Amino acid sequence: MNRCLLIAFTLVSLGCHRQPPAAPSQPQAAAPGRTTAYASERGQVQVTELVTGLVHPWALAFLPDGSMLVTERPGFLRRIGAEGAVSAPLAGVPEVYRDGQAGLLDVALSPQFGSDHLVYLAYAEPSLRGNLCGTAVARARLEDDALVDLRVVYRQEPKLSAGTHVGTRLVFDDDGLLWVTQGDNRQAKHVQDLAKLQGKLVRIHPDGAIPGDNPFVGRDDARPEIWSTGHRNMQGAALHPVTRRLWTHEHGPMGGDEINLPEAGKNYGWPLVTHGVDYSGQPVPGAVGREAPGMEPPHYVWEKSPGVSGMAFYAGDRMPGWNGNLFIGALVGSALIRLELDGDRIVHEERLLTAMHERIRDVRQGPDGYLYVLTDSDNGKLLRVGLVPAP
Repeated sequence: MNRCLLIAFTLVSLGCHRQPPAAPSQPQAAAPGRTTAYASERGQVQVTELVTGLVHPWALAFLPDGSMLVTERPGFLRRIGAEGAVSAPLAGVPEVYRDGQAGLLDVALSPQFGSDHLVYLAYAEPSLRGNLCGTAVARARLEDDALVDLRVVYRQEPKLSAGTHVGTRLVFDDDGLLWVTQGDNRQAKHVQDLAKLQGKLVRIHPDGAIPGDNPFVGRDDARPEIWSTGHRNMQGAALHPVTRRLWTHEHGPMGGDEINLPEAGKNYGWPLVTHGVDYSGQPVPGAVGREAPGMEPPHYVWEKSPGVSGMAFYAGDRMPGWNGNLFIGALVGSALIRLELDGDRIVHEERLLTAMHERIRDVRQGPDGYLYVLTDSDNGKLLRVGLVPAP
């Protein structure tokens, strides 16, 4: 066997179809003052381009000085200044599985970042053979332009994703516990199996230890990390600014994107219960309908999927017209969704920025009281979004 054939045979036998590491892009600050106005129900929405040229940016987290850490799905982490100055990729990022929806995903700061300088990254971690991946969370200390002392604190097991339905979002609660949302890896048959971590919301200590009051601790047939099950592909999570309760959202199949307020040990139905249908147009295999005994109904559901990603409650003085509203990015719907609440009830929805025709991947409230949005494309953008009330 000649050398080329031997190499090809080896790669196939090992299942190594991961895309090779991509060369870093060269994003840049947008032209100063590049602001566009859009009409909305509450006034004029002003959108300022801060950065262009990001490659499928996925998430951002604000540092204490007002700058941001921004992830790009191919595996790059950058520091971006408040006015758009962009760093080269930071060193020390873990190896990621790059294929389809998989790669470097969410980023969050330790609640004690001021003293411990720890950054948490959620990403698609390759299996030993490199042909599959699963959600993983690693933490490392940020020193200048590098991450050091990287350590993995959570791994989704087993690894079943070929690049789809990885999730994921990271949220620290007021007790300092870390919540990790995940996807089902397009392996819906495993979601109802508590011995596997596909389609589960998990709750851990920052170092990966298991809280003793997690609902399945002590059961031989269940993973102790699990908080709730029956989820499809969760790409949004945030704490309510008043109740401090965790809200999440997830993709349905064709239809049936939903918001949930996950409770300990509860089952949210997938794939047995769904408001959507399979991509073929036929019923989801194994589904029994929109409700079933022992399954929790969604808190809010979209019969037509907007393709939800990212979630942020707005609680600020700069834009009082949006105070208390929930904002969610839409990938398929190419919009920033604004939801008005009455307590926990969602009472009104508005789609913003639809004229931009951009896939919205993430939304966060900045320390300056504006919203910051990432658009998902080969030429991804970081946008600052403000509201000027109607006179």
